[in-house]
Amino acid sequence: MMTATPLSAQIKPAHKPQPINNQSTAETCVPVASWVIPDKGPTSLQQVIASAVNQSVVLLGESHTNHEHHRWQLHMLAAMYAKRPDMMIGFEMFPRRVQAVLDRWVAGELTESEFLSQSEWQTVWGTDASLYLPIFHFARMYRIPMLALNIETKLRRMVTKKGFDGVPENQREGVTRPAPPSPAYLEFLLPIYAQHDRPKQKTDKPTRYDPDFLRFVVGQQLWDRAMAQALHAALDVERGVKKPLLVGIMGSGHILHGYGVPHQLKDLGIKDILSLLPWDTNRPCKRLVAGYADAVFGVAPFMPEAAPALRQRLGIRYEFSKEAGGARVIQIEKGSIAEVAGLRAGDVIVEMAEVAVKQSEDVVTVVRRQAPGTWLPLKVRREQAVVDVIAKFPAIVRK
Repeated sequence: MMTATPLSAQIKPAHKPQPINNQSTAETCVPVASWVIPDKGPTSLQQVIASAVNQSVVLLGESHTNHEHHRWQLHMLAAMYAKRPDMMIGFEMFPRRVQAVLDRWVAGELTESEFLSQSEWQTVWGTDASLYLPIFHFARMYRIPMLALNIETKLRRMVTKKGFDGVPENQREGVTRPAPPSPAYLEFLLPIYAQHDRPKQKTDKPTRYDPDFLRFVVGQQLWDRAMAQALHAALDVERGVKKPLLVGIMGSGHILHGYGVPHQLKDLGIKDILSLLPWDTNRPCKRLVAGYADAVFGVAPFMPEAAPALRQRLGIRYEFSKEAGGARVIQIEKGSIAEVAGLRAGDVIVEMAEVAVKQSEDVVTVVRRQAPGTWLPLKVRREQAVVDVIAKFPAIVRK
């Protein structure tokens, strides 16, 4: 394993350190196109790359629907590849069972549409593929191995409901028991848990000791542990004297403060890890505290793309379930049509425009043919009741 001086220990504070406190403006803590080490001060791309290429694992965070974050990731991959072509890229977006599809894509054996179809992109991840395709094509162009890091959503849901020990070992996809969470991680997850549908939500305020909250924590940790194990396994494979540079592409929530994947990697024995995150310059500077990440890069505040999407999007991640009789909603994007319509995680969409949902592709087909400015009626099974939901697709405003 390589050893390297952490980036945070390499830089010297500027003569006039930029303030990071409640009075700071967003522009003064992390300007656009600038690198900052939290609680220390500015650094440079050259220093970041010099440190990154001497690590075993580099984690690049993102907000999944932010174009700027993905452009930044691509630029970082290109800069690191120039110095470490023995690179492998791991993706949160793919479950392990589609690894063979990723291999065929990198080998040039699949068209773009075949790749997205066979990797079940729409049902497994669902976020607009155009956000990620430049990165996928970069890996294909240079024949950089792509790794599927994730597990099935069904497993995470089972562990959240029953706890780690409540799921038989032969159903855990080889994921081992996560390292115990830090008290700080529990405090971080508690308000997130409070926003989810949960038992006694209306009457009880959750605490760190609620059994249901602790199962929720283990469900989150299982996700982190699975991705850490997949990265560890890639490093553990005999590849000669020099190990590859592993880059993990994943949501920032799995990286920030070192709570998630970095914590699990260290438990597995990987210590030389660099965590890099994009920083939207309109974020409150009080959040940029020591340990938030090894370094952050300033990007312009998120704005939807100016041009309307060619394909309509409901803004959900889902999975088709024969047992449930429809498409079960797993996650809803903030600000999406689904959120405005009142869809919830856990809902099962059984009808769309009075047509029964009989297979996974039905959802994509119906949504894509929905014209701008029209309403899409949905029938949704929520707990024991069937409710009507109206998804309103906005009209295209022409200036």
